[in-house]
Amino acid sequence: MSSTSTSAAAPVTSSRWQQYYQLTKPRVVQLIVFCAVIGMALAVPGLPEGREWLTALAATAGIWLVAGAAAAFNCLIEQQIDAKMKRTAWRATAKGELSRAQTLTFSALLCAIGSAMLWFWVNPLTMWLTFATFVGYAVIYTVILKPMTPQNIVIGGASGAMPPVLGWAAMRGDVGSEAMLMCLIIFLWTPPHFWALALYRTEDYRKAGLPMLPVTHGGEFTRLQIVLYTWILLAATLLPFLTGMSGWIYLVAAIVLGLRFCHYAWRLWKQYSDQLARQTFLFSIWHLSLLFAALLVDHYVQPWIS
Repeated sequence: MSSTSTSAAAPVTSSRWQQYYQLTKPRVVQLIVFCAVIGMALAVPGLPEGREWLTALAATAGIWLVAGAAAAFNCLIEQQIDAKMKRTAWRATAKGELSRAQTLTFSALLCAIGSAMLWFWVNPLTMWLTFATFVGYAVIYTVILKPMTPQNIVIGGASGAMPPVLGWAAMRGDVGSEAMLMCLIIFLWTPPHFWALALYRTEDYRKAGLPMLPVTHGGEFTRLQIVLYTWILLAATLLPFLTGMSGWIYLVAAIVLGLRFCHYAWRLWKQYSDQLARQTFLFSIWHLSLLFAALLVDHYVQPWIS
């Protein structure tokens, strides 16, 4: 998830503050935090009460800051790569508008503040899990996996799948099976989501020298992998219902959204176009957002109708 980019357009950065803000990849972080909040909500029966609200707010802010720090560190490490790609050449680091020292200081500050908030106002487990996610994305994925293997997004997707676990741990102080189910869903969602983007940005990745799957194995193989992953993802999204974690409201949403994603993947395999790849990528974002929203609605509504 954390490698997602929801827009190829270059935003206009008219101030230094906006440049720093864009380093945090706000659209990506919003989806990360949203999934973490769903994890928080599902961790407690009913609405949070009393101090639980303060814990949830502190956890949300802390996770947001550490995720933003990881994104900024990613921009620092990929400064030269970003400068070669149309999708990322607008970033302040790629254009040289922010120095490496400024970016590193900004990232470290966000990570330190966010980690402190999680340690003192939430619990140490959430802090360590969130910090591990930072290391997984900013170091293991960005520095090691991304330039070395076409399976980078598959392996590195584990860190991007962690937000629901972080949210759950914040409210419960443990890592429950329900949280791991949500983590599994995001883990399986990440490859078809990212590969749809990589298909219509293949030349960008080739110029940057990154071994993304469409570059190393070609478009047809990548499209087949997207088809396979969407069907596996559909099966995984049924697990919350099958294990009793959710009810019929979620099940209907999971089936409808999953079949729609599979339909996009099938069309992409048989009738490829850059426009369809872009549509598939954008739908994948809606798929995950609406799927987790359905989990939330089901959590609160199902007890009233069962």
